[in-house]
Amino acid sequence: MDLTAVALLVSLISVSLSADNAGGKVRSCTEVRQFYSGKGFTLNGVPQSEISGEHLRICPQGYTCCTSAMEETLSNLSRREFEGLVREAGRSIQASLNAQYRTFDTYFLELLNGSERWLEEAFVAALGDLYRPNAGVFRDLYADLRRYYSGASLNLEEVLDEFWMRLLERLLKASDPETASLLSDDFLECASKQTETLRPFGDAPRELKTKLVRAFIAARAFVQGLNVAGEIVRKVSQVPLSLECNRAIMKLVYCPHCRNLGSVKPCTNYCKNVMKGCLANQADLDTEWQSLIETMLQVASSFGAEPSMDTVIYSIPVRISEAVLTMQENMEIYTSKVFKACGDRGEEGTPSSISEEPKKKASTVTALEYKPIPKSAARLEVTDVSSKLKEMQFYWIQLPSALCSGKTASSTNSDKCWNGITKASYLPEVMGDGLANQINNPEVEIDITKPDRTIRQQIMLLKIMSNRLKNALDGNDVDFQDTSDDFSGSGSGMCADHLCVRGRPPVFGPKTDRPKLYAYGPENKRVKGSGNQIQPSVILLVLLLATLLLRQ
Repeated sequence: MDLTAVALLVSLISVSLSADNAGGKVRSCTEVRQFYSGKGFTLNGVPQSEISGEHLRICPQGYTCCTSAMEETLSNLSRREFEGLVREAGRSIQASLNAQYRTFDTYFLELLNGSERWLEEAFVAALGDLYRPNAGVFRDLYADLRRYYSGASLNLEEVLDEFWMRLLERLLKASDPETASLLSDDFLECASKQTETLRPFGDAPRELKTKLVRAFIAARAFVQGLNVAGEIVRKVSQVPLSLECNRAIMKLVYCPHCRNLGSVKPCTNYCKNVMKGCLANQADLDTEWQSLIETMLQVASSFGAEPSMDTVIYSIPVRISEAVLTMQENMEIYTSKVFKACGDRGEEGTPSSISEEPKKKASTVTALEYKPIPKSAARLEVTDVSSKLKEMQFYWIQLPSALCSGKTASSTNSDKCWNGITKASYLPEVMGDGLANQINNPEVEIDITKPDRTIRQQIMLLKIMSNRLKNALDGNDVDFQDTSDDFSGSGSGMCADHLCVRGRPPVFGPKTDRPKLYAYGPENKRVKGSGNQIQPSVILLVLLLATLLLRQ
């Protein structure tokens, strides 16, 4: 009775092992040999026909066309290919972020450069050689603005305060050129302390600071966010495959070939479970990644809100001109109060030996006139930037399906796909996203208590960057100096090393577009969503000339 049972069991096993063979005949391995050779491997040792598969360690142990050496070779190949696909998908996102960075950086710097050119051209045209000795004051201001935007550790409010103090010093010396050399450092320091009370420049410094600081904080945070996001994608995309994931990928991709079923595609849900298991740690980035993208969308939207970015930056020369004219108009009253308060050498209350009574000015001040700026300039399509950001908002949880796309069987042929064992339907349900949801993943063994350290670090950096962007939305300054060791500095672009890849379209992600720059034509001189650009009238510049002529 026992011998009969054993014989029956052996018979059933034999039938099972030969179930895939046509009519019980051993099948040829010609297709497998062609496939294996096409991958660049030698055919030495590759079976001509199927052999028993007890030696296999990953693939099902039925009749097979793979030896142990072939299984190991294909396993290593599957690991390299999968890691390459993940990196390629990441590079597509990096390329998109880099394109947005270039678009915004070009737009912003062109606005800043255009604003400086406009100020210099207007002042030089009106003042000629009289402007050049004082040009450094204005150039230093724009240089500091660029440095701040590029990530330098500067307090922008202090930069603006320093500019107005330097400008005040020049105008005070210009008010009485004959005795300007007698103005001591103590006197000038005392005079600067009176500015908050006497407000020699009127409301212009306050109005400029309020809008300019907010605009620059937002701009710097935005480009830093693009850089940080790209660097995080790069680091996460290079996380190596685990041993268990390697086995699952091999079983998914190349075990069908070992079973002589190379033309059979994996079942859709089977592929998704493998990918969700292998990319479980990456999927845990989703919450903070979405938060970062959402906050960046809000910052991008603020660029077009009134007063728009371009209006603020092009208002710099206007506010400076307004400030100078205000001081010219009130020079007599201001200098009288300053001399009474500071004396000529910084001794408070000491009468000034420079000028007991300020000299009368021959010029008069007229109201400012604003005109649309005639200069062409780059502009930012906020809707275009926003659409690119939205495309990548769900990147980490869409990645498994994206990698399965085109490589799996359609749902209409669910009973004719590779399910990890043979050609049949796949019954297990699809797992959720993230590490915690993989506890019952039937395809990949994962210890959910041991998250990947590198990815956890990137999640923390996402939180930090999101908080900085939220601060920027509120107009609060942020210090990027502490990130200089971790990320490429803002303003440097994102094409270092291999980050900007050319070639065939990636497996996942939006197509990489060239940055869109637009030029204003003669009939189109406004930035989308902004008001008219402004510039001082010729009369204003003539009056400014009259002020500075007093220096001679």
